[in-house]
Amino acid sequence: MTHHPTGTSCVAIVPLFAGLTPEEQDRVATYAHPIRRAAGETIHRPGDDVSHLLVVHRGRVKISHLSAGGQERLLRVLEPGDFTGEAAFVTGQPHDDLVVALGDVELCSFEHRELGALVGRFPDIALRMLRTVTGRLDEAERTIADLTASGVEARLAGYLVDLPTSRRDGRMVARLPLPKKDIASLLGTTPETLSRKLAAFVEAGLVEVNAREVTVLDPVGLEARTRVPQSSSRVHFSSSRVP
Repeated sequence: MTHHPTGTSCVAIVPLFAGLTPEEQDRVATYAHPIRRAAGETIHRPGDDVSHLLVVHRGRVKISHLSAGGQERLLRVLEPGDFTGEAAFVTGQPHDDLVVALGDVELCSFEHRELGALVGRFPDIALRMLRTVTGRLDEAERTIADLTASGVEARLAGYLVDLPTSRRDGRMVARLPLPKKDIASLLGTTPETLSRKLAAFVEAGLVEVNAREVTVLDPVGLEARTRVPQSSSRVHFSSSRVP
């Protein structure tokens, strides 16, 4: 077991353990096994016998599904405090996704047998895990609805609208958090189609694009391209700076 001073481990930042006292979090942290991976390294492949829960401590990790033909489809990106491996913990089935480090990452690993003991001691962990999984299911349902009810242009506009922005010279600037091929996969399209739609937004005077930096020139016009009713709960531009 690895000891972590209170507040320094992934236990202190992950919502899964937020209901515990600092002393209880420190006790849980003794069960965490550190894992480090470099950018681009594979953490798990489909079919691997994974018997642990992984929590991201530093960096980002992408979760993808591989089709029978080997095509990769991005499912989600894990940020610090996010976790994966809960499905295998509940079902006992092998992991069926591809997990890759987007950059240099540090993770905390909890063996399933030890996690089971922790859940027995701290039932709030199981409840928070259930809430997280339920949230992912809701998000997946919304994504499916978006994919079937809207075109690529609307999905791309919605993705850009939802990006965190910062103010620069009176204009809103966002940074694409992923390579364009991954964004295309996330939006259910091809990189070529994504590039064409993005170029059309540039030609229409909605945005300017410089590598992975996007300057929003016409927020109202871009919002209109989402074709989402104003009563929607879509998140609009924020003033928070891109991490």
